[in-house]
Amino acid sequence: MPQSAIMWKLLFLLLATQAVPQVDVPSTRSPVDKSYRKMLQGMQRFAHEQAALAPQAALRFRLLPRQPGRTLDGVRLRVAGDTRSMDVALAPDHSFTLVRDETLWREDAAVLANRRTLSMTWRAEVRSAGVPPGMRRLGDLRLECRVGMEAGLVSNNAHLFAWLDEALRSPERVCTDPRGNYLFFAERPLFSVTLQHGARRATLPFHALYAGNPPASELPYCDCQVLLEHSYYAPLWDRSWPDDTLLSFEYMDDTPPASRAAPPDRAAALAAFGPPHTRLRFDSGREVWLYQSAPPAALPRTPDQRPRLGEHILLFSPDGATRKARQRAP
Repeated sequence: MPQSAIMWKLLFLLLATQAVPQVDVPSTRSPVDKSYRKMLQGMQRFAHEQAALAPQAALRFRLLPRQPGRTLDGVRLRVAGDTRSMDVALAPDHSFTLVRDETLWREDAAVLANRRTLSMTWRAEVRSAGVPPGMRRLGDLRLECRVGMEAGLVSNNAHLFAWLDEALRSPERVCTDPRGNYLFFAERPLFSVTLQHGARRATLPFHALYAGNPPASELPYCDCQVLLEHSYYAPLWDRSWPDDTLLSFEYMDDTPPASRAAPPDRAAALAAFGPPHTRLRFDSGREVWLYQSAPPAALPRTPDQRPRLGEHILLFSPDGATRKARQRAP
Protein backbone atom coordinates (compact mmCIF):
# COMPACT_ATOMS: atom_id res chain seq x y z
CA MET A 1 0.00 0.00 0.00
CA PRO A 2 1.47 3.41 -0.88
CA GLN A 3 2.73 5.41 2.07
CA SER A 4 0.31 8.27 1.37
CA ALA A 5 -2.64 5.86 1.50
CA ILE A 6 -1.41 4.44 4.80
CA MET A 7 -1.16 7.96 6.24
CA TRP A 8 -4.70 8.81 5.19
CA LYS A 9 -6.01 5.53 6.67
CA LEU A 10 -4.26 6.22 9.99
CA LEU A 11 -5.66 9.75 10.03
CA PHE A 12 -9.17 8.43 9.38
CA LEU A 13 -8.87 5.88 12.21
CA LEU A 14 -7.57 8.59 14.56
CA LEU A 15 -10.49 10.87 13.81
CA ALA A 16 -12.97 8.04 14.14
CA THR A 17 -11.83 7.36 17.69
CA GLN A 18 -12.33 10.95 18.80
CA ALA A 19 -15.57 12.05 20.40
CA VAL A 20 -17.66 13.72 17.72
CA PRO A 21 -19.37 16.84 19.06
CA GLN A 22 -23.14 16.72 18.83
CA VAL A 23 -24.81 19.72 17.21
CA ASP A 24 -28.38 20.33 18.25
CA VAL A 25 -30.36 22.08 15.53
CA PRO A 26 -33.36 23.74 17.15
CA SER A 27 -36.67 23.24 15.44
CA THR A 28 -37.98 26.34 13.72
CA ARG A 29 -41.37 27.21 15.16
CA SER A 30 -43.81 29.39 13.35
CA PRO A 31 -43.86 32.85 14.99
CA VAL A 32 -47.56 32.25 15.65
CA ASP A 33 -46.63 29.34 17.92
CA LYS A 34 -44.99 29.97 21.28
CA SER A 35 -43.02 27.86 23.69
CA TYR A 36 -45.18 26.71 26.60
CA ARG A 37 -42.05 26.35 28.74
CA LYS A 38 -40.88 29.90 27.99
CA MET A 39 -44.32 31.34 28.69
CA LEU A 40 -44.35 29.60 32.07
CA GLN A 41 -40.89 31.04 32.70
CA GLY A 42 -42.41 34.45 32.00
CA MET A 43 -45.06 33.73 34.62
CA GLN A 44 -42.32 32.76 37.06
CA ARG A 45 -40.56 36.04 36.35
CA PHE A 46 -43.78 37.90 37.07
CA ALA A 47 -44.12 36.14 40.42
CA HIS A 48 -40.49 36.89 41.27
CA GLU A 49 -40.59 40.63 40.44
CA GLN A 50 -44.21 41.51 41.17
CA ALA A 51 -43.55 42.73 44.71
CA ALA A 52 -40.87 45.17 43.54
CA LEU A 53 -42.55 46.60 40.43
CA ALA A 54 -46.31 46.01 40.60
CA PRO A 55 -47.45 44.54 43.94
CA GLN A 56 -51.17 45.01 43.18
CA ALA A 57 -51.03 43.65 39.63
CA ALA A 58 -52.35 40.59 37.82
CA LEU A 59 -50.83 38.98 34.72
CA ARG A 60 -52.58 37.80 31.59
CA PHE A 61 -51.36 37.10 28.08
CA ARG A 62 -53.13 38.70 25.13
CA LEU A 63 -53.42 38.18 21.38
CA LEU A 64 -53.39 41.16 19.01
CA PRO A 65 -53.91 41.39 15.23
CA ARG A 66 -50.77 41.96 13.22
CA GLN A 67 -51.81 42.35 9.58
CA PRO A 68 -54.44 44.53 7.86
CA GLY A 69 -57.81 42.91 7.42
CA ARG A 70 -57.20 40.28 10.10
CA THR A 71 -59.54 39.79 13.02
CA LEU A 72 -59.19 37.56 16.04
CA ASP A 73 -62.74 36.24 15.86
CA GLY A 74 -62.71 32.47 16.04
CA VAL A 75 -59.15 32.14 17.32
CA ARG A 76 -58.59 28.96 19.30
CA LEU A 77 -55.53 28.09 21.39
CA ARG A 78 -54.19 24.80 22.66
CA VAL A 79 -50.99 23.55 24.23
CA ALA A 80 -49.62 20.52 22.40
CA GLY A 81 -46.82 18.19 23.49
CA ASP A 82 -45.64 14.82 22.27
CA THR A 83 -48.13 12.78 24.29
CA ARG A 84 -50.60 15.27 25.72
CA SER A 85 -52.50 18.45 24.81
CA MET A 86 -54.95 20.83 26.47
CA ASP A 87 -57.21 23.65 25.31
CA VAL A 88 -56.67 27.25 26.47
CA ALA A 89 -59.73 29.40 27.21
CA LEU A 90 -59.77 32.86 25.58
CA ALA A 91 -61.61 35.78 27.17
CA PRO A 92 -63.69 38.14 24.97
CA ASP A 93 -60.72 40.55 24.81
CA HIS A 94 -58.56 37.66 23.52
CA SER A 95 -56.58 37.42 26.74
CA PHE A 96 -55.77 34.19 28.57
CA THR A 97 -53.78 32.57 31.33
CA LEU A 98 -51.85 29.29 31.41
CA VAL A 99 -51.80 26.55 34.01
CA ARG A 100 -48.71 24.46 34.63
CA ASP A 101 -48.80 20.86 33.47
CA GLU A 102 -45.68 18.84 34.29
CA THR A 103 -45.98 16.54 31.29
CA LEU A 104 -46.30 19.45 28.85
CA TRP A 105 -43.41 21.23 30.60
CA ARG A 106 -41.11 18.20 30.21
CA GLU A 107 -42.11 17.76 26.57
CA ASP A 108 -41.39 21.45 25.82
CA ALA A 109 -44.88 21.80 24.37
CA ALA A 110 -45.97 24.54 21.99
CA VAL A 111 -48.84 26.98 22.45
CA LEU A 112 -50.62 26.73 19.09
CA ALA A 113 -53.18 28.98 17.44
CA ASN A 114 -55.42 28.18 14.49
CA ARG A 115 -53.94 31.12 12.59
CA ARG A 116 -51.38 31.52 9.82
CA THR A 117 -47.84 32.71 10.42
CA LEU A 118 -47.54 36.43 11.29
CA SER A 119 -51.30 37.00 11.34
CA MET A 120 -51.20 38.04 14.99
CA THR A 121 -48.83 38.95 17.78
CA TRP A 122 -48.63 38.13 21.48
CA ARG A 123 -48.08 40.30 24.54
CA ALA A 124 -48.00 40.03 28.30
CA GLU A 125 -50.46 42.35 30.02
CA VAL A 126 -49.79 43.49 33.59
CA ARG A 127 -52.48 45.63 35.19
CA SER A 128 -52.55 46.97 38.75
CA ALA A 129 -55.74 47.45 40.70
CA GLY A 130 -56.68 51.06 41.35
CA VAL A 131 -55.20 52.59 38.18
CA PRO A 132 -57.67 55.16 36.78
CA PRO A 133 -59.57 53.97 33.69
CA GLY A 134 -57.74 54.63 30.44
CA MET A 135 -54.34 55.09 32.10
CA ARG A 136 -51.33 52.82 32.50
CA ARG A 137 -48.87 52.56 35.37
CA LEU A 138 -45.16 52.66 34.48
CA GLY A 139 -44.21 49.87 36.90
CA ASP A 140 -46.77 47.63 35.20
CA LEU A 141 -45.19 48.36 31.82
CA ARG A 142 -41.71 47.65 33.18
CA LEU A 143 -42.88 44.26 34.37
CA GLU A 144 -44.77 43.62 31.12
CA CYS A 145 -41.56 44.08 29.17
CA ARG A 146 -39.60 41.69 31.38
CA VAL A 147 -42.30 39.05 31.29
CA GLY A 148 -42.80 39.42 27.53
CA MET A 149 -39.10 39.06 26.78
CA GLU A 150 -38.69 36.15 29.20
CA ALA A 151 -41.68 34.42 27.62
CA GLY A 152 -40.37 34.92 24.07
CA LEU A 153 -43.50 36.72 22.91
CA VAL A 154 -41.94 39.31 20.58
CA SER A 155 -41.49 37.63 17.22
CA ASN A 156 -39.73 38.63 14.01
CA ASN A 157 -37.91 41.44 15.78
CA ALA A 158 -34.51 41.37 14.06
CA HIS A 159 -34.74 44.99 12.92
CA LEU A 160 -36.10 46.39 16.17
CA PHE A 161 -33.31 44.80 18.22
CA ALA A 162 -30.57 44.96 15.58
CA TRP A 163 -28.31 46.91 17.95
CA LEU A 164 -28.25 43.94 20.34
CA ASP A 165 -26.12 40.86 19.94
CA GLU A 166 -28.19 37.67 20.13
CA ALA A 167 -26.56 36.79 23.45
CA LEU A 168 -27.64 40.14 24.92
CA ARG A 169 -31.33 40.04 24.02
CA SER A 170 -32.25 39.60 27.64
CA PRO A 171 -35.05 41.28 29.57
CA GLU A 172 -32.42 43.15 31.57
CA ARG A 173 -30.91 44.70 28.46
CA VAL A 174 -34.03 45.27 26.40
CA CYS A 175 -36.13 46.60 29.29
CA THR A 176 -33.53 48.85 30.91
CA ASP A 177 -31.66 50.38 27.96
CA PRO A 178 -32.81 53.59 26.16
CA ARG A 179 -32.52 51.69 22.86
CA GLY A 180 -34.54 48.71 24.08
CA ASN A 181 -37.45 49.26 21.67
CA TYR A 182 -40.09 47.16 23.44
CA LEU A 183 -43.40 48.24 21.94
CA PHE A 184 -46.64 48.79 23.81
CA PHE A 185 -50.07 49.22 22.24
CA ALA A 186 -52.87 51.55 23.28
CA GLU A 187 -56.52 50.63 22.80
CA ARG A 188 -57.09 53.34 20.15
CA PRO A 189 -54.97 55.34 17.67
CA LEU A 190 -52.67 57.71 19.58
CA PHE A 191 -51.92 61.38 19.20
CA SER A 192 -49.87 61.87 22.37
CA VAL A 193 -48.77 60.14 25.56
CA THR A 194 -48.11 62.09 28.76
CA LEU A 195 -46.24 60.95 31.87
CA GLN A 196 -47.35 62.33 35.20
CA HIS A 197 -46.11 61.84 38.76
CA GLY A 198 -47.19 64.36 41.35
CA ALA A 199 -46.69 67.83 39.87
CA ARG A 200 -44.25 66.61 37.22
CA ARG A 201 -45.56 66.12 33.68
CA ALA A 202 -43.87 65.38 30.37
CA THR A 203 -45.16 64.47 26.91
CA LEU A 204 -43.32 61.72 25.10
CA PRO A 205 -41.39 62.87 22.00
CA PHE A 206 -42.62 62.03 18.52
CA HIS A 207 -40.01 59.29 18.03
CA ALA A 208 -41.54 57.42 21.00
CA LEU A 209 -44.78 57.03 19.04
CA TYR A 210 -45.65 54.94 15.98
CA ALA A 211 -42.81 52.41 16.49
CA GLY A 212 -40.25 55.14 15.94
CA ASN A 213 -41.67 55.89 12.45
CA PRO A 214 -40.13 52.96 10.55
CA PRO A 215 -39.97 52.96 6.74
CA ALA A 216 -42.63 50.88 5.02
CA SER A 217 -40.01 48.28 4.06
CA GLU A 218 -39.46 47.47 7.75
CA LEU A 219 -43.09 47.12 8.79
CA PRO A 220 -43.22 43.37 8.00
CA TYR A 221 -40.55 42.95 10.69
CA CYS A 222 -42.57 44.80 13.31
CA ASP A 223 -45.30 43.48 15.58
CA CYS A 224 -46.92 46.88 15.01
CA GLN A 225 -47.69 46.25 11.33
CA VAL A 226 -51.44 46.82 11.65
CA LEU A 227 -51.28 48.63 15.02
CA LEU A 228 -48.82 51.35 14.04
CA GLU A 229 -51.21 54.13 15.11
CA HIS A 230 -51.60 52.44 18.52
CA SER A 231 -47.91 51.86 19.29
CA TYR A 232 -45.58 53.67 21.67
CA TYR A 233 -42.37 53.25 23.64
CA ALA A 234 -42.40 53.98 27.37
CA PRO A 235 -39.26 55.24 29.17
CA LEU A 236 -38.79 52.01 31.11
CA TRP A 237 -35.10 52.76 31.56
CA ASP A 238 -35.56 56.22 33.11
CA ARG A 239 -35.65 55.65 36.86
CA SER A 240 -36.27 59.34 37.51
CA TRP A 241 -39.88 58.35 36.72
CA PRO A 242 -40.91 56.02 39.58
CA ASP A 243 -43.03 52.91 39.13
CA ASP A 244 -46.18 54.76 40.28
CA THR A 245 -45.90 57.18 37.34
CA LEU A 246 -49.09 57.20 35.28
CA LEU A 247 -49.35 57.42 31.50
CA SER A 248 -52.35 59.21 30.03
CA PHE A 249 -53.32 59.07 26.37
CA GLU A 250 -54.75 61.55 23.92
CA TYR A 251 -56.31 59.70 21.02
CA MET A 252 -56.65 60.75 17.42
CA ASP A 253 -60.44 60.58 17.58
CA ASP A 254 -60.74 62.61 20.82
CA THR A 255 -62.35 66.03 20.52
CA PRO A 256 -59.47 68.53 20.26
CA PRO A 257 -59.19 71.30 22.89
CA ALA A 258 -60.53 74.60 21.60
CA SER A 259 -57.28 76.38 22.52
CA ARG A 260 -55.17 74.51 19.98
CA ALA A 261 -55.37 76.64 16.85
CA ALA A 262 -54.02 75.13 13.63
CA PRO A 263 -54.18 75.64 9.85
CA PRO A 264 -57.49 74.35 8.52
CA ASP A 265 -56.02 71.73 6.17
CA ARG A 266 -52.87 70.24 4.63
CA ALA A 267 -52.61 72.87 1.92
CA ALA A 268 -52.76 75.70 4.46
CA ALA A 269 -50.18 73.96 6.66
CA LEU A 270 -47.84 73.54 3.72
CA ALA A 271 -48.22 77.21 2.82
CA ALA A 272 -47.68 78.34 6.38
CA PHE A 273 -44.86 76.05 7.50
CA GLY A 274 -43.41 74.43 4.38
CA PRO A 275 -42.72 70.71 3.99
CA PRO A 276 -42.64 68.80 7.29
CA HIS A 277 -39.52 67.08 8.57
CA THR A 278 -41.50 63.83 8.88
CA ARG A 279 -44.73 62.90 7.17
CA LEU A 280 -46.39 59.68 8.29
CA ARG A 281 -49.46 58.26 6.57
CA PHE A 282 -51.43 55.42 8.16
CA ASP A 283 -53.63 52.73 6.63
CA SER A 284 -56.65 54.60 8.06
CA GLY A 285 -55.90 57.54 5.72
CA ARG A 286 -54.86 59.81 8.60
CA GLU A 287 -51.58 61.69 8.36
CA VAL A 288 -49.26 63.08 11.00
CA TRP A 289 -46.78 65.84 10.16
CA LEU A 290 -43.80 66.65 12.34
CA TYR A 291 -42.00 70.00 12.29
CA GLN A 292 -38.84 70.28 14.37
CA SER A 293 -37.02 73.32 15.71
CA ALA A 294 -33.58 73.67 17.26
CA PRO A 295 -33.42 74.56 20.98
CA PRO A 296 -32.65 78.19 21.88
CA ALA A 297 -29.36 77.13 23.50
CA ALA A 298 -27.16 74.08 23.43
CA LEU A 299 -28.68 71.28 25.46
CA PRO A 300 -27.14 67.89 26.25
CA ARG A 301 -28.39 64.99 24.17
CA THR A 302 -31.01 62.66 25.56
CA PRO A 303 -29.89 59.35 27.12
CA ASP A 304 -30.48 57.61 23.79
CA GLN A 305 -28.18 60.21 22.14
CA ARG A 306 -30.88 62.12 20.29
CA PRO A 307 -30.73 65.92 20.08
CA ARG A 308 -33.34 67.78 22.10
CA LEU A 309 -35.54 69.44 19.48
CA GLY A 310 -38.78 71.34 19.70
CA GLU A 311 -41.75 69.72 17.99
CA HIS A 312 -44.87 70.99 16.25
CA ILE A 313 -47.18 68.12 15.28
CA LEU A 314 -50.29 68.24 13.09
CA LEU A 315 -52.86 65.49 12.59
CA PHE A 316 -54.95 65.40 9.42
CA SER A 317 -58.08 63.36 8.78
CA PRO A 318 -58.36 61.28 5.57
CA ASP A 319 -60.09 64.17 3.78
CA GLY A 320 -57.12 66.47 4.47
CA ALA A 321 -58.71 68.60 7.20
CA THR A 322 -56.62 69.42 10.25
CA ARG A 323 -57.86 67.35 13.15
CA LYS A 324 -55.39 68.24 15.90
CA ALA A 325 -52.19 70.12 16.68
CA ARG A 326 -49.74 70.13 19.56
CA GLN A 327 -46.34 71.50 20.44
CA ARG A 328 -43.56 70.08 22.58
CA ALA A 329 -40.69 72.16 23.93
CA PRO A 330 -37.12 70.88 23.48
